[in-house]
Amino acid sequence: MPMPTVHDIDALAADLDTLDLTGRLRRVAERFPGRVVFSTSLGQEDQVITDAIWRADLPIRVFTLDTGRLFEETYALIDATRARHGRPIEVFFPDTPEVEALTGARGHHSFRESVEFRKECCHIRKVRPLQRALQGAEVWITGLRREQSANRQTMRVIEWDEGYELLKCNPLIDWDTDAMLRYLTAHDVPQNPLHARGFVSIGCAPCTRAIAAGEDPRDGRWWWETSKKECGLHR
Repeated sequence: MPMPTVHDIDALAADLDTLDLTGRLRRVAERFPGRVVFSTSLGQEDQVITDAIWRADLPIRVFTLDTGRLFEETYALIDATRARHGRPIEVFFPDTPEVEALTGARGHHSFRESVEFRKECCHIRKVRPLQRALQGAEVWITGLRREQSANRQTMRVIEWDEGYELLKCNPLIDWDTDAMLRYLTAHDVPQNPLHARGFVSIGCAPCTRAIAAGEDPRDGRWWWETSKKECGLHR
């Protein structure tokens, strides 16, 4: 996709800022027909967006990345979410030869040895499948919120993603946790039972733990390392 002008992005962002969640999703679907996709990790934010897309019957393709190391609760939630609306969630897997080469060379837990090795694992299991899933898309919808981490404070409702060369729409960027939980409760949206056990940000099972009261939500991801706690999907 050719990069839009700064003026075009600013104008679209200003427009989306005036709309509610469903309005934001509908507007991008209308502006980019057949070229809008949503990547869900089945977290609470993503469950809100999936519900809003399907409740409004919007022409937005929904997909998820199966790294091969997800929690059983996450797999069950994928099926429950599909059944709730009778809609498909496409599943993208990592390339088998790449995973075989990684585990053959470094073993099954190389991600604990260094940040570099952990990012290598994330790249193979998450980034590379995402690249395939985004092919042909012009707008990538995500569940990012400013409240999630310090790295996301400057993100806008829509922006240009240089890494993937498309527009990235963050329709919940200005939502707080209370607003998200109110939506989930009001619409009885299926949720991962791990949330009730202290898991806030849920990724791969070996790389996710519950957090204690007062801990940052990102403390439950890759807790053994000191880094910006990103996997490379959002650059």
